[in-house]
Amino acid sequence: MPKGKNKLNLTISVSEPQTDGSDRQNGAQANLEALQQKLQELDIDDQQRERLEEFLSQKQKIGELLEEDFEKRGELGAGNGGVVTKVSHRPSGLIMARKLIHLEIKPMVRNQIIRELKVLHECNSPYIVGYYGAFYSDGEISICMEYMDGGSLDLILRRAGRIPEPILGIINIAVLKGLSYLREKHQIIHRDVKPSNILVNSRGEIKLCDFGVSGQLIDSMANSFVGTRSYMAPERLQGTHYSVQSDIWSLGLSLVEMSIGRYPVPPPDSRDLASIFGENANEEHLEAAKTGKPLKACPGDIEVFTGDGPLPMAIFELLEYIVNEPPPTLPKGRFSDEFVDFVDRCLKKNPSDRADLQSLINHPFVKKYENSDISIGQWVCKVMDIQPS
Repeated sequence: MPKGKNKLNLTISVSEPQTDGSDRQNGAQANLEALQQKLQELDIDDQQRERLEEFLSQKQKIGELLEEDFEKRGELGAGNGGVVTKVSHRPSGLIMARKLIHLEIKPMVRNQIIRELKVLHECNSPYIVGYYGAFYSDGEISICMEYMDGGSLDLILRRAGRIPEPILGIINIAVLKGLSYLREKHQIIHRDVKPSNILVNSRGEIKLCDFGVSGQLIDSMANSFVGTRSYMAPERLQGTHYSVQSDIWSLGLSLVEMSIGRYPVPPPDSRDLASIFGENANEEHLEAAKTGKPLKACPGDIEVFTGDGPLPMAIFELLEYIVNEPPPTLPKGRFSDEFVDFVDRCLKKNPSDRADLQSLINHPFVKKYENSDISIGQWVCKVMDIQPS
């Protein structure tokens, strides 16, 4: 792990010794200026650029990440092979999210994972969760990330029951921009798009996390968690070649789940839909479409299923269903034509028939909400009962 303020130097090795203080200071300043230049090349607004520069400036204050420098503040969640906690980093005073991954692996593999995770230092985007660094201690790999006080969308879904279409429209734009950034700037496929890997905060920012930058980490965790598999595209479940198109499937599946309040495989029947949407569903959705306010949970919303929860069928039956049965769709008459069409274009069984990122970015569903004045931050604060940061 880079030490001192040279942490922004993306080319040094994990344990390379540093030079004297003046060299560190000059190197850190040069690295920060180089990163600021990269920010100028991104298609982002002034506020997003200001927040990214603020994050990078804070990151400069952090020296080598050490186990003894962290104070646990609480649990944030679990999944993807690790437990995520809210921590305070004493030397810098920063609040972070720390993901602990316990893996029975050889030291050589462990060191390779740490090296591969260094790519995350270069992933600076308003749509990607900020990365402070990673280190190994007591049998666990720690990945330290930006703390998002609104939490993940699977937790928000449990509180909200369902997420209104206008809110999903704004979330969708952020996810598409995040996926596009990863592909265009870093040639990275996310590989694990799902509600628990989309984070929000009280400032209204929406960011992706847990994308696959470390091949060794992916391989080490490949057979550990069935929740991730339930969001995989059919071609991945069949073990054939896959591309960024597999992320598009996962996005479409996540949008359906968040809009109806339950994992959509197998699809809800008419009785399920009546329970989910209730007698006043159309009026409620109309009001939500206008205001973006949270939808009230109905009796059918209480047992919200996400990929990390109990499955309605055995995992092998579920995966077989995804491969062999028709793809999920949004229930007719409940959502806008643009939203229904967008999801249908994402959930094509054959990846060559599936819409690509660029066509989705230009889709009418995206255009409909790209200039929305709905405050995601206020909505998140209301649903999660938190104060703005």
